[in-house]
Amino acid sequence: MQEENKPHFETAAIRIQTGQTSFREHSVPLYLTSSFTFEDSEQARAMFADEIGGNIYTRFSNPNTTELIEKLCVLEGTEDGIATASGMAAMFTSMAGLLKAGDHVLASRSLFGSTHQILTQIFPRWGIAHSYADINQPAAWESLIRPETKMIFVETPSNPSLDLIDLEWLGRLAEKHNLILNVDNCFATPYLQQPAKYGAHIVTHSVTKFIDGQGRTIGGAILGRKDLIREIRFFARHTGPSMSPFNAWVLSKSLETLAVRMDRHCENALKLATFLESHPGVEKVIYPFLPSHPQYELARRQMRHGGPLVSFVIEGGQSRAASFIDRLQMVSRTSNLGDTRSIATHPASTTHSKLTDADRASVGIAPGLIRISVGLEYVDDIIGDVRQALGNR
Repeated sequence: MQEENKPHFETAAIRIQTGQTSFREHSVPLYLTSSFTFEDSEQARAMFADEIGGNIYTRFSNPNTTELIEKLCVLEGTEDGIATASGMAAMFTSMAGLLKAGDHVLASRSLFGSTHQILTQIFPRWGIAHSYADINQPAAWESLIRPETKMIFVETPSNPSLDLIDLEWLGRLAEKHNLILNVDNCFATPYLQQPAKYGAHIVTHSVTKFIDGQGRTIGGAILGRKDLIREIRFFARHTGPSMSPFNAWVLSKSLETLAVRMDRHCENALKLATFLESHPGVEKVIYPFLPSHPQYELARRQMRHGGPLVSFVIEGGQSRAASFIDRLQMVSRTSNLGDTRSIATHPASTTHSKLTDADRASVGIAPGLIRISVGLEYVDDIIGDVRQALGNR
């Protein structure tokens, strides 16, 4: 039920704006300035002492990034947030801003490749340890929590195997052990699910993906509880992973159409997944809103729709997968996702190629796995291109 006096998602995404200037503009302008002036020396002192708010320097804040974050906080249901230069800057900063040497992170095994590299290659240099937990074995998670564990980090749905984690259960686990729950909500966006409703303390995004939605720019966002964001903001302010005002302006505009785009992405994705299940050349189709998905009931409970991504395993392994990629005529071949254009990726040889064979197998990345970011083209054209690329089987 809609809370009284709270705008609906679509309205908030459009109507939350930076205040008008004296020019009475209808669309928020770009604030392309590196710094801001002070009325007098006392105002400057008070701002630097954090006694009053206001813009000092665009590395700290800017009206364009502030507008983007204010929108995202309302849409995600969080108290505060910061914008970063990229999605990986958000993932790294959301952890590094809160962790110290000797801390331990419990993470879901199914993670984006670069997040895996942070946990396994970068954090160990600073004495920060991690353990991986299998999302299909929830009973084992509690046994992996140590006295020095400080954070749980997960992504759901996962990349690219589209595994889901029960956020309500995970929220209770984090509360029981007084841990920070950090959820990468990139694939779902706040339109499909809001992890903070289930107990997440930090919600991270690569806004490069479906929030931008048109393959134009990169950026990240860290949203969450005010006291935690205060610590993260301190780290970010002095290390500088800030988003440019131009990118923030573009991304804030993108949010205005997020709901209508995601509705179409998900509608097209379900139709493509349904087609693939009937194709004899496909061994397995992975889509959260297919009844065949092992977490179908969970997906229906915590997500509005099944998401814009479809993964499937082609019969014949990597050679057949490569042939499929090469035969595509309309669907793009690139490692990105979240565009208006449909995109096909072979994770084993691209986005997750740095993982060992055993690591890929453990998170469901088979040699024949294809991930399609389903775009906004007419769905019969998407299916037609996939059909011809699969060949006559």
